[in-house]
Amino acid sequence: MTRAIISFDTELSAGLYQKGLDARANFESSILGRCRDGDFGVHFQMDMLERHGLKGVYFVDPMPALVYGPAIIDAIVQPIVARGHEVQLHIHTEWLKFARFNPVAPRTGRNIGDFPLHKQRKLIALARDILVGAGAPRPTAFRAGNFGANDDTLRALASLGFRFDSSFNGAWRGHGCDISLDAGNLGVREHEGVIEVPVSGLMDRANSFRPAQLCAMSEEEMRDALDHSAASGAIQFSAFSHSFELLSRDRQVPNRLAVARMEALCRAVAADPRVTSGGFATLPAPPARPRPIRVAAPNRLRTLRRTIEQAAGHVAHEVRYIRDLIAVTLNSSRWGKIAGGVLLVLA
Repeated sequence: MTRAIISFDTELSAGLYQKGLDARANFESSILGRCRDGDFGVHFQMDMLERHGLKGVYFVDPMPALVYGPAIIDAIVQPIVARGHEVQLHIHTEWLKFARFNPVAPRTGRNIGDFPLHKQRKLIALARDILVGAGAPRPTAFRAGNFGANDDTLRALASLGFRFDSSFNGAWRGHGCDISLDAGNLGVREHEGVIEVPVSGLMDRANSFRPAQLCAMSEEEMRDALDHSAASGAIQFSAFSHSFELLSRDRQVPNRLAVARMEALCRAVAADPRVTSGGFATLPAPPARPRPIRVAAPNRLRTLRRTIEQAAGHVAHEVRYIRDLIAVTLNSSRWGKIAGGVLLVLA
């Protein structure tokens, strides 16, 4: 059986912090996925998973505790644990720039892989302890923010007793992800003392890997990637998203395309008898000599359909944004009712 691991990088936004948003506003946007149409973040995602009988994995970043204090991490972790989903460790070292206490001062860096081995170990141990202090079971799996890990990251994880890493993403190879593995092999295998569980995906054109991410893959591509993993006898199919990814880029409205894609992925996993749902806690180890799981070949028509679909989604959002902006402007004038009627027809 192939284990479908549907994971979410669950993180507050350092960018929103830099823009001056306080802890509450950052939490509502980044974790709750709150917009004017409702909440489309972690709780919405768990609701959808549970409707299909699935369990998710939430890679939670505890580093904002160094800026906002630990209570905000408690508020992220505890509802996830209470509902029976899995919490694992995530790190965005960008937060060190703003931290009240930097455990590796004066060093800062965008990625965990920017630090030497002994400092990586110190940061991972600190983040793990904050996560456990927030109510999570001791994590057994790790994913680097921005997929920015290297072989030293895996060595640090192994020395701290982590069993799994999921930082290897072929789309980020050479762009922050510096783990020395073959990007053409999506199989689970041991590397530097831990078991590497790569992000799944397929080739969307020659020499271009498309990761199994909700905002990156169409429903068709995700189903094909899932089918390829199951047909290849892969231990896992690893798809990922973010706690805020079901929102539009400006986080003002839901991203209906991403919501539909998540619903389709959940249906596909639930309906496939070759696939089970779960996380890392019970993921089997690979055999001593695992055979490679090669990436599915590109399909030009499939790639073209996704390109058109995403372009249409972006246009629809921009049209709605402009329409709403005009409505707000005109509603303050005596022409508001007339303009509102015209915009309603155009909607």
